[in-house]
Amino acid sequence: MAESAKKPRPFTATEERLFKRVVVAMSRVNTWIFRLSGGRFGARWMHGAPVMLLTTIGRKSGEARTTPLLYLEDGERVLLVGSQGGMSKNPLWVGNIDADPNVEIQIGSSARKMRGRRASAEEKARYWPALTRMYPDFADYQARTTRDIPVIVLEPR
Repeated sequence: MAESAKKPRPFTATEERLFKRVVVAMSRVNTWIFRLSGGRFGARWMHGAPVMLLTTIGRKSGEARTTPLLYLEDGERVLLVGSQGGMSKNPLWVGNIDADPNVEIQIGSSARKMRGRRASAEEKARYWPALTRMYPDFADYQARTTRDIPVIVLEPR
């Protein structure tokens, strides 16, 4: 089997702890740059994938939590992937949406109020090819973990 065709291995517990710290630090910097520039900087990731800011309400803290995320627009809907790089658990923002689906997003300098929900299995199957075309690493992340990586559908409220 070619090196690039190997299935990604799951992260160890130590790798997950380190990776989470790196992601948190990078997210804080990206959010700061995105906000400071009105979305002119920090709005693209690898493979040219678009980045937006998602603000949820923390299910335990009750405080606003902002996370930069890759997204795909589907008409008025915005699709997100709770991949967390293929780690063993969903990112915290997914649980925040489960607890309170009312969110705000910022794409460029434009902010919108949205309502989030998990995509059904049928919706995920329909959206997944477009999501992996936008950002091919999503397929590797799903292969790395045993959890079913959720696709989140945001709709205007």
